[in-house]
This record gives sequence, structure tokens and C-alpha cells, in this order.
Amino acid sequence: MEKLKQIYEGKAKKLYETESTDLLIQEFKDDATAFDAAKRGTITNKGIINNKLSEKIFTLLQKKGIPTHFIKRMNDRDMLVKRVKIVPIEVTMRNIVAGGMAKLLGLNEGIVLKQPVLEWHYKEDALHDPLINDDHVRALGIATEKELETIKKYSYRANSLMKKFFDSKNLILVDFKLEFGRYKGKIILADEISPDTCRLWDKTTKEKLDKDRFRRDMGNVEGAYEEVLRRVMN
Repeated sequence: MEKLKQIYEGKAKKLYETESTDLLIQEFKDDATAFDAAKRGTITNKGIINNKLSEKIFTLLQKKGIPTHFIKRMNDRDMLVKRVKIVPIEVTMRNIVAGGMAKLLGLNEGIVLKQPVLEWHYKEDALHDPLINDDHVRALGIATEKELETIKKYSYRANSLMKKFFDSKNLILVDFKLEFGRYKGKIILADEISPDTCRLWDKTTKEKLDKDRFRRDMGNVEGAYEEVLRRVMN
């Protein structure tokens, strides 16, 4: 399978057509952005790390019954995936107060939530991915009732599985973002799962080992990503 025409370039990835109309090659970049791309930079080897981590987590979730777009990792930066039509909703699953939730509700970062919180965000950078609810989704025709229920089911299940997995690697899964797509009439998990899309803290020290190090100019961003990869692969 080879890259043919590039059909998309986002903040962290490129997509290429292949000789199969159903399959694409997803290339992971080292580019880093934050605050709707207002802040830009590069994290050395981020693309390689995120490709390998996504392969690991997608494989775990698929084995536990959550369908994903992942087919196989082709090399350091490229992943073969199913061609999906992305549902324009970002799902955020929260276990601990951080980031946007802390700011929105005036809460201190680090509060452990009594239960996981699922948020919908409308995928639109120009609007800063606003928080929406089920009624917005229905009224705008973004997804059907059945699709919403499927996305919720897969999101809560992914949270449970990933929390347990990362805990076994001495990592706390604080929160994470998921994207879903339609593939042959069914909803499947797409995009990536990595320190770009997950907040991960060291279980003992609470050190941040994710993209917040880039967002907040904390330094040692590459070291944090490499540490997550080392733990996950061991």
C-alpha cells in the first residue's frame, strides 16, 4: 500500500489516498499546536511516538470490542486506516478536573471527580470548539440518536479500559479527547490516542507527561512523550 494523493493536512497529521478507496494512510507529524493553533512549535519525534502509542491503544480497544479505524502501523510515521467521515463532535472524557473544565467551572486542577464526565464539543476551530449538549446535536442534525448512544457507549468503555491500562503503567488518565467517524454505516473510533489527546500524570509524583508541557511552556516536552512511550511499551 502506497501514498497517492494527499487529501488532508491538519495540525498533527496528513491523510493520503491509497489504491483502495476504503483505506487511507495517516501520517503523524512533529508539528505541535495549542489554543486553536495560536501557539505553534515542533516536538522532536512526536509523530513517531504518537503513531506507536496510537497503535498500542487502538489494538487494546479493538480486542475489547470497540471498533476503530486502525488497520496496521506501516512504519515509524505512517498508519493504514479505514476511510471514515468524521462526525463533527469531539468527545472529552474527564476523570479529574483539569484544563477547560477547571477554567469553565472555576475549579482547582486535580480534583478527582465522583464519576467520569462526558462532554461534547462542536468541532470548529474558529469557534474554539464550543461545549454543546445532546439537544444541540439533535437540533443541528450532527448525529442521529442511535449514533449518539453508540458514541457514548464506546467513550465510557474506552475510558474504563484506558484508565486501567495506564494505571498499570503508573500513569493517571486525567482526561482525553476522542473522535469518531462513519464507516460503511457504522460508528467507529478514529483519529489518534496519544499524549497530544490525553492528559497523563505520573501516579506517584503527579508530574505532567503530556501536551500540557508544551501548552504551558514547562519544558522537557520530548522527554515526557518518550517516557510515556517507554512505560506503555514495557
